[in-house]
Amino acid sequence: MVKYIDIIGYMRPDNATKAGLEMGLFDTSDIGIDLGTSSTLVYVKGKGIVLKEPSVVAVERVTGRIVAIGEDARKMMGRAPANILVIRPLRDGVISNFDVTARMLRYFFQKVVGTRLLYRPRAVVCVPSGVTEAEKRCVIESSDEAGARYTYLIEEPIAAAIGAGIDINEPKGHMVLDIGGGTTDIAVIAYGATVLSDSIKMAGDKFDEALRRYMKRKHNIYIGERNAEDIKIAYGRAHAEKEQRIIEVRGRNVATGLPEAVPIGTNEMVDALNEPLSAIMERVRGLFERTPPELATDIAETGIVVTGGGALLAGFDRYVTERTNVPCRIAEDPISCVALGTGRVLEDFQKYNAAIYDYRRGEYYDG
Repeated sequence: MVKYIDIIGYMRPDNATKAGLEMGLFDTSDIGIDLGTSSTLVYVKGKGIVLKEPSVVAVERVTGRIVAIGEDARKMMGRAPANILVIRPLRDGVISNFDVTARMLRYFFQKVVGTRLLYRPRAVVCVPSGVTEAEKRCVIESSDEAGARYTYLIEEPIAAAIGAGIDINEPKGHMVLDIGGGTTDIAVIAYGATVLSDSIKMAGDKFDEALRRYMKRKHNIYIGERNAEDIKIAYGRAHAEKEQRIIEVRGRNVATGLPEAVPIGTNEMVDALNEPLSAIMERVRGLFERTPPELATDIAETGIVVTGGGALLAGFDRYVTERTNVPCRIAEDPISCVALGTGRVLEDFQKYNAAIYDYRRGEYYDG
């Protein structure tokens, strides 16, 4: 029997309530949202990261009713019955299904702030660098529909830098390489803002696709989307090691269509992921070529800081250093850096005002 999820809509406050909220008369906790292709993290002001769930939704095909959200929905990938559609409503870092994204966000809002009528927080939502105006508007509308009182935007590499402990306001250049699920964002940051940036739709999802193609080409088996992601997380590497593990990968034989398990060496992951990783490094080198000499000198000293799930590939720091001749370090807790960065922004709007974008006004936050 299918168990549905009830998502309660928020009522719009009247003018008096709006005034009270703006004056801080009601108990609202501002939230920061890392709305990612693979996962969504929510930071609540004063509490820290309180939610981390896959950005996956399972819906009934005929009625459109939601069956599962987050980890429960992810578990259904590749296993759902014919009447259930498992959706990832964000692709390549942007919203591809507005309705499902808004319903997913509303569910997450209710998990972290409850369903009280007046409990409508301000939200700071991360977006990839280089997103279009239409994509920004889609994020704003999804957040508002989910229950935010007012939504601000911040670029993911800026949030990642803040979350990684970089003082973005100092007069020194820093480079951040944020590898998420849908996009990789590269940014040169100084004086509290982005100087140069680039974004490529080559990240964790493309790593999974590359691994699936490799297993089909080299080992003659099909593996599923979720299986590829699990293998990448557990054994993915960017740099070969002297000693490798032999692991067993299960899939379906291309020729016979029957289940099969094949042994592979973990160093094969380097070959499997070579194409997407090379594409990312080409963009990193391209950004260096456009970086002013003074900032490039700073970065040679401060190094490249890597955040996001892609940072967890074994040997990735060595991989980057060998191809750029620039020191590279993996941020502490790289998966949480973007959400932690939004949290630090929430704690001190004035300090980071140059990075907070007010889309409705078409300008950065002015207090």
